[in-house]
Amino acid sequence: MAEISSLGYVGFGVSDLDKWQVFATDVMGMQIAQRDETSMSLRMDEYCQRFFLELNPCDDLIVAGWEFTSEPELESYVAELKAKGVELTQLSPELARRRHVEKAYTCQDPNGYAHEFFFGHGVANLKDQFRSKVLKGRFVTGDLGVGHILPFANRDNGPETVAFYKDVLKLRVSDYIRQEVQPGMLVEATFFHTKTGRHHSIATAQAPTPKVLNHFMVQVEDMDDVGLAYDRAKAAGLNIVLELGHHPNDKTFSFYAQTPSGFNYEFGWGGVVIDENSWEVKTYQQMSDWGHKRNPIVIQETEEHPLS
Repeated sequence: MAEISSLGYVGFGVSDLDKWQVFATDVMGMQIAQRDETSMSLRMDEYCQRFFLELNPCDDLIVAGWEFTSEPELESYVAELKAKGVELTQLSPELARRRHVEKAYTCQDPNGYAHEFFFGHGVANLKDQFRSKVLKGRFVTGDLGVGHILPFANRDNGPETVAFYKDVLKLRVSDYIRQEVQPGMLVEATFFHTKTGRHHSIATAQAPTPKVLNHFMVQVEDMDDVGLAYDRAKAAGLNIVLELGHHPNDKTFSFYAQTPSGFNYEFGWGGVVIDENSWEVKTYQQMSDWGHKRNPIVIQETEEHPLS
């Protein structure tokens, strides 16, 4: 049966490309692949792009791009989605070229952003190796994809969203976290992985928020790069949403801060890669087993973002 390989790319609509260029290169450690007046693409590895940004006042997630290892596998998966009643459109050759892929299809998520399913991602020339201005090591990508995203479900469609990811997109449940983050506010988060095993490529929880995207996450090979990125975020004056800490489910050491678009990013090290032969789905009672203290200066701004 056809199955998603990894989260291959992510697209954001942003209102300030100039701020994102400085943030992406000087704080995050990514590399600009392309920039014009209305768009920008970012590299993390040998792929031509891993994130793309389009000038858009929404300042939110617009696309999650899911990679397949071959065209037959992609076509088989698309046929399954159509049989389930999902409305799919093939990307035009021009849009596929902008995505640096051979072929792709798109459908809508229950929460308003687009899923794109593709194969044949473009790889940069050997002489054009990825170079970061600030990283000590490298990002963890490859077969595991870009990292993960956590888009929220709105007040009414949490169960529908979980069912869509599990039963329609055929993502695999990794585990659950159920925590009372504030008196009377229970957050129930579901984490999903693809066949290559990054603990989660997408997670979701139901919450009343103005934005779909709570955060995206990137992972680095060297633990020192987390501390160095934390220092850069502080020096840049970014709101540190959650201080350095550790998650009990994916075993990631990380911090969270606010992007120029208002949603958050997680910068982490040490995430779990799931072995299906031994993995046991569990329910955890806390988001973090140590650290991740919420910064008092942004409590008011992040009350509606309990997972941050």
